Amino acid sequence: MKPLLLLDVDGVLNPMGRITPDFRSYRCTIGSEVYVVHLNPRHGRRLLELALATGSELVWATTWEHHANEWIAPRIGLPTLPVIPLDPDVPSERGEMFKTPHVAAYAGRRPFVWFDDQVWAEDEEYLRGSQGLENFLLIHVDPARGLTSRHLGMAREWLTLTGFSQGP
Repeated sequence: MKPLLLLDVDGVLNPMGRITPDFRSYRCTIGSEVYVVHLNPRHGRRLLELALATGSELVWATTWEHHANEWIAPRIGLPTLPVIPLDPDVPSERGEMFKTPHVAAYAGRRPFVWFDDQVWAEDEEYLRGSQGLENFLLIHVDPARGLTSRHLGMAREWLTLTGFSQGP
């Protein structure tokens, strides 16, 4: 069972704060909506390296859903990734974010690391308490800064130390 690396877009790959020079701005049109996203093209390579080193599978866990493959992946150098389908109308049981039940259903018993700016203690409680999951790491990303080397290092360390790493 390959571990999963679950990726959010807004607040993780597309930070909401002051943008540093290593980010590029893009205008994305989805339907009639136009979004401006700020992406670091190095994120794709670093995520692919992490997936390869740990034998993990990258998966979108974002409200962008399949649009992430169209608008985000090619701009940061990621291939088309699987997508966790999300329904924002799922009611909360323990104060967890609406994505959390979908992540639990998708992951099943596979170990996973989830990079998101909205994961909190309630999400961990839901996953452990309601779903009986134990083998996961929630990495809260500061939405003002986005994904950093520290976050990637935390994921690599957890996957390696827990023995979930399937890498070379």
